Amino acid sequence: MTAPHIAGQRTAPVQRRRHATIGVALLDQVPLFREGLSTLVGRTPGLHWTGAARDHRAAAHLHERHQPDVLLIDSALDPLGHFTRVLTEHDERLVVLTLLREGHCTAEFAERAFRRGARGLVSRQAEPAQIVQAIHNTPISRRYVDAALAPLLAATDADAPATSALLTRREFEVLQLIADGLENRAVAAALFVSVETVRTHIKGMLRKLGARDRAHAVAISYRIGLLVAGADR
Repeated sequence: MTAPHIAGQRTAPVQRRRHATIGVALLDQVPLFREGLSTLVGRTPGLHWTGAARDHRAAAHLHERHQPDVLLIDSALDPLGHFTRVLTEHDERLVVLTLLREGHCTAEFAERAFRRGARGLVSRQAEPAQIVQAIHNTPISRRYVDAALAPLLAATDADAPATSALLTRREFEVLQLIADGLENRAVAAALFVSVETVRTHIKGMLRKLGARDRAHAVAISYRIGLLVAGADR
């Protein structure tokens, strides 16, 4: 998927402070679902509707033009989290709430969604009150999991080092390339940085993961779900 052009993010904080309510948008291909969520948001105090899109291009344009606070995305339209990553890397204030389809209700999918920038998970089959609760709570907690989906993350969260979430984006990129078998020089070339910079990122990564060396860091990352076997790079 080609990353859409995202512009105007610098003005987002000013635009959002104009509203006393939470702006909500949706990316979903089903017209009835788009219409239903629009109606639900419109009748819920504290929320206002900013629009819906059926594809990535339209959703990128909607985000650029209307700057919603919360964007709900059907998991079938972003199964590997590419679109979520594109939007959230350009707009840290945006809260992406992933609507999980039944086939995506797995620990692997949930962990990947969070790694790619999603802030909340809720079943696409959830009751309207549950979806409203997720919309209200996710911007505050910055990590929301519907109670019915919480068991998905329990096992991996219990084993994860408390500092694993603090890996910087560059440290995570280095980790991915190391997991792909690249040596430091090749990692440096891939990221257009110096070998010394790569070594610095590795030191930070090892410290945060509590790993002895590069191989140990990769093993830990697969065990806790920070890396997913077979996931795209």
